[in-house]
Amino acid sequence: MGNTTSCCVSSSPKHRRNNHSKLETYRPEPELSREDTGCNLQHISDRENIDDLPMEYNPSDHPRASTIFLSKSQTDVREKRKSLYINHLNPGPVRRKYSSCSTIFLDDSTVSQPNLKYTIKCVALAIYYHIKNRDVDGRTVLDILDEKLHPLTKSEVPPDYDKHHPEQKQIYRFVRTLFSAAQLTAECAIVTLVYLERLLTYAEIDICPANWKRIVLGAILLASKVWDDQAVWNVDYCQILKDITVEDMNELERQFLELLQFNINVPSSVYAKYYFDLRSMAEANSLSFPLEPLSRDKAQKLEAISRLCDDKYKDLRKQAKKRSVSADNLQVVRWCPAIIS
Repeated sequence: MGNTTSCCVSSSPKHRRNNHSKLETYRPEPELSREDTGCNLQHISDRENIDDLPMEYNPSDHPRASTIFLSKSQTDVREKRKSLYINHLNPGPVRRKYSSCSTIFLDDSTVSQPNLKYTIKCVALAIYYHIKNRDVDGRTVLDILDEKLHPLTKSEVPPDYDKHHPEQKQIYRFVRTLFSAAQLTAECAIVTLVYLERLLTYAEIDICPANWKRIVLGAILLASKVWDDQAVWNVDYCQILKDITVEDMNELERQFLELLQFNINVPSSVYAKYYFDLRSMAEANSLSFPLEPLSRDKAQKLEAISRLCDDKYKDLRKQAKKRSVSADNLQVVRWCPAIIS
């Protein structure tokens, strides 16, 4: 304990400062090029940005890009209006209900809770316009999507199966059967349409009479697994479509994902765009959602929701007042009182 030679000896701070002062100054080495380092990897700044691509090439990814089905449907709508104008035909009585001072008409479909029946009708109509107004340029049909190579039923496929366009009712019955048996939601129908247009864009193919059932089936299969928490298994679809095998469903799902480049993300802005474009297409084709008079209970619910939103914005205004910001970046939400004359 008292042995002084066992004590730890440390240099003084002054001695350490002298040692540091003797260190050489830092000299940066000359930068080496990619050729000198042997690394030919592309820099992230040189890569192509998705946002820089034309918006019409990725409507299922870009929220500001116009949907394909809406542009295809507008072609038919213009032709119908032109035909009525030339032939001087009466479009018929207007059956749409309009709100008045005493009665307000609303439908029960919202972007967060769409109406299942009419959403499926709109999606079927969008698929119909895809098939009818497709670009006929001789594109080949992929084998996994060809109904003759992979039939959904045991009945013999007619020789001219790729010539006759399906009617809207036929498409609606096919989609409705899958949704009813699998108990899928209306949101899943909108995601199905997103995946369908993404497949057509990424794989550069067209939906035609020869492959529309396989494409719709693959899109529904993938959308149900991505959207619903309790997804439907592939073997369950074999119970709905009696003549299809599990191996065929697995292969369809695998190749569908590869054609989508495993991009199954659907942003909320893209989802909302497809929902409102479906409503616009439905209104242009006289496929309006059912309107009902605003009842007292529904009015109270809407008032409660608006009150919650008002309280939320009040909290945001309080936070904006407390926070100190520069005059250059000052952004204040201005609230003007309503003037009723």
